[in-house]
Amino acid sequence: MSTRKTLKALAEARRGVLVPGAFNALSAKVIEDLGFEAIYVTGAGVTNMWFGMPDQGFMGLSDIADHTARIRDAVEVPLIVDADTGFGNALNVYHAVRTLERAGADCIQLEDQVAPKRCGHFSGKEVISTEEAVSKIKAAVDARRDDNLLIMARTDAAATHGFEAAVERAQRFAQAGADILFVEAVTQAEEIRALPQRLAKPQLMNMVIGGKTPIFNADELGQLGYGIVLYANAALQGAVMGMQKALTVLRDTKEVQESSGLVTPFAERQRLVGKPVWDALDKRYT
Repeated sequence: MSTRKTLKALAEARRGVLVPGAFNALSAKVIEDLGFEAIYVTGAGVTNMWFGMPDQGFMGLSDIADHTARIRDAVEVPLIVDADTGFGNALNVYHAVRTLERAGADCIQLEDQVAPKRCGHFSGKEVISTEEAVSKIKAAVDARRDDNLLIMARTDAAATHGFEAAVERAQRFAQAGADILFVEAVTQAEEIRALPQRLAKPQLMNMVIGGKTPIFNADELGQLGYGIVLYANAALQGAVMGMQKALTVLRDTKEVQESSGLVTPFAERQRLVGKPVWDALDKRYT
């Protein structure tokens, strides 16, 4: 089964499959190595880790396409790719979908914020009109060459227009051809419980650590009927804390031993990046 068909099956199973976010190829390999079934290529993570900047619309199409291609080469599991607002109008969305499909995306996520977008859990968001947002989803659906490529439609309208307006937008996105729906930054537990009853299409629920949405266990979200449970930046936040801990010890004690428990052992690092495979190839060609 292709990765796109696999992802569609995962979403439609509605069992709350956990999908962590990757910000580069190595983080993607760690996620796959730990047995997760799909990966989210996170725009916030790319922006934070590659630019050292906040998630406020600084990432461009070429940035996320390049990261998608590198991650696609590194892992075999399905990839959901964060395409922000599609980097412009409906025509830009069309171009973005074509570009990311070529780069190896299995699902492309598009949102309805006014550009420049910002993290869904930041204050001060604005959304475009429902009509414009629907036209962008239609463009995304029309742009794909492979019918198995999934389009995920995200709405940030809950923060600006309220929960009911967000549900109505999501319904319109489904009618426009979106395969997966994503109502971002709901703030009430009862809203989380209600969404699977209100929307027929498979849904993603975003668990932002420290964000505005109450954290639910993935098993409970699966029981509620969510297809995907996203932890877009758990790996990023864990990596930052790991760096801070290891480097604080290095600064204060002037050394770090492999036995400290602060760093991945040298041999494990080489295993993750596939050194044995490359060694075997080296022998094969020499």
